[in-house]
Amino acid sequence: MFSFLKNHPFSVEAYFESSIVLTFAVPKEEIQNLIPECLELDTFNNTWAFIAVALVHTKGLRPKGFPVFMGNDFILIGYRIFVKYTNNAGKRLRGLYILKSETNKKSMEYLGNIFTQYYYTTTDIKYLKLKMITEIRSNQSGFSFVIDESKDVVSLPTFSPFEDWKEARRFAGPLPFTFSYNPGLKQVLIIEGVRQNWIPTPISVLEYKISLFDEMSLSKIVLANSFIIHDIPYFWKKGKIEIWNG
Repeated sequence: MFSFLKNHPFSVEAYFESSIVLTFAVPKEEIQNLIPECLELDTFNNTWAFIAVALVHTKGLRPKGFPVFMGNDFILIGYRIFVKYTNNAGKRLRGLYILKSETNKKSMEYLGNIFTQYYYTTTDIKYLKLKMITEIRSNQSGFSFVIDESKDVVSLPTFSPFEDWKEARRFAGPLPFTFSYNPGLKQVLIIEGVRQNWIPTPISVLEYKISLFDEMSLSKIVLANSFIIHDIPYFWKKGKIEIWNG
């Protein structure tokens, strides 16, 4: 009865204190079946597709225009595939398709699953920081990575498909759109994000473990790039629905 609420019926704003993004390259054939028919993979050299894992410290998430004290502060772990969508006007849009979303607050899981189609679950998220080395871990989700922010010059990950950071930057976001799909109704939900001050800084990832990738049985997945972003005002426009005519 209230399923329309999941279609982002109003604009939302928030402030990102920080966002750590690890982008992984996967042979495109291995994840083609994970996206709906209306989308296509956003690939590099027509070979590699990409899954981004983002850990975001979010403050003051609320309907746009509401006072900050009414907002929700939480941590988000988002798993997203880089995709493209050609809309009914013939314009190709770059964006993300959500695989899974995790948060450290039950209230965010509850509200997120009312007003979005992002599949929120609640998990434990712990930080251990020693000078410029930070470990982020979720025992419940089988998720961890260790980053080093001490280096002025950071090399690309060893097996990255990119030749340099200029190539890698194209897959460091922000991608303006997020897409959901209702196959029964052939409806595409398009959410446009608007941000300021998006200046990604490369970081060194010393180690990582992501159990979701093990569950997906991907035979070849490599870390392609890793960035951190600080202090980002962000808002999402009201969702837009159109019928896919493919």
